[in-house]
Amino acid sequence: MDIKSQVLNIAGKARGAANSLARLSSDIKNGALKTMADALVDQSGHLIEVNAKDLEQAEKLGLSRAMIDRLVLNEKTIAGIAKGLLDVAALPDPVGAVAKMWRRPNGLLVGRMRIPLGVIGFIYESRPNVTADAAALCLKSGNAVILRGGSEAIHSNRAIVQVLQEALQKTHIPEAAIQLIQTTDRQAVHEMLQLDEYIDLIIPRGGEDLIRAVVKDSKIPVIKHYKGVCHIFVDADADPEMAYTICMNAKVQRPGVCNAMETLLIHKNIAKEFLPTMAERFQEAGVTLKGCEKARKIVPGMEPANEDDWYAEYLDLVLAIRIVDSIDEAITHIEQYGSLHTESIITKDYANAQRFLNEVNSSTVLVNASTRFSDGFELGLGAEIGISTTKLHAFGPMGLEELTTTKFIIYGNGQVRT
Repeated sequence: MDIKSQVLNIAGKARGAANSLARLSSDIKNGALKTMADALVDQSGHLIEVNAKDLEQAEKLGLSRAMIDRLVLNEKTIAGIAKGLLDVAALPDPVGAVAKMWRRPNGLLVGRMRIPLGVIGFIYESRPNVTADAAALCLKSGNAVILRGGSEAIHSNRAIVQVLQEALQKTHIPEAAIQLIQTTDRQAVHEMLQLDEYIDLIIPRGGEDLIRAVVKDSKIPVIKHYKGVCHIFVDADADPEMAYTICMNAKVQRPGVCNAMETLLIHKNIAKEFLPTMAERFQEAGVTLKGCEKARKIVPGMEPANEDDWYAEYLDLVLAIRIVDSIDEAITHIEQYGSLHTESIITKDYANAQRFLNEVNSSTVLVNASTRFSDGFELGLGAEIGISTTKLHAFGPMGLEELTTTKFIIYGNGQVRT
């Protein structure tokens, strides 16, 4: 069977499965998620063995340590994946929930009920844990999912999906609810993106080049974020120790993820006190610093930052630093160079904190906390299928509710239109 036929066959099965999933009770879906979680833990030895093939190939390809870190499966990460499935099972089921109801003058009772989107096409890179996260969220929200992971994690993804499908069999849910496109040939992505009669939404998750290519080629609506140029603004009266800790976490904990800080903005009134110690801590952690002219006067050893650095998503131990004169300049910088992803302010000034929350137009805005919390799991969504920086139909980390839409429901007692 050629690639076009393979993808069409998968999509057809997914459409049929979606019709069945939409009618499943919460108890059945939750039971399936628990069975899937147990199966992943039971099969952890096998999954780690298979994952080693991907890690070996990644080393041969010379992928960065940050990228390889995202590929690793071990007992701890698999236990975390299983916990994520259980967390999704514990969440309220959005399907069938009535958002609100109102009475019309003619007596009609009108409401909006949440329903699944249908079939989700999910295209992603690295991070095999995302395979299980996406499958869990789609299952709980009543959607079938077609997964297309990157070649760097193909062995791990195949093994995870096999475990999940075997668990579905035990709970009498169609295997086609969770399917993986097995080939790494890029033609499969192109064929998938043409199937607007079968697939309701495409969610790409990965580098900017991948997402732009998907948007350009797709006949299907796409939820996307191109990149995560995330900022932290250290305000004039920030607590220095709090700022040191938050900034280190935001940059160093996992630099290869989209919610890592890429640009640090520092108020001029605190810069001479704060920046030397902050720079020293970053450099001890192996971070390359690129500073504006004012920052380099305080820490001369920094590399000079150019215009491109303010737009950069490094996904590595590299950080741009700029000293600003005011919160207004910080907000203006974020408006110009940000990607609508995640921004944080560190301050003891309540008014400035509220201004930052109200005026910064990104999908996640924090006060006195690391940008690394822009994550569905951390925000109580159980997991996330992606982060949207477009405002239709979701904005920010996407969980269960963002994988549903609403339909109108109307109760009458004989009304006719005149």
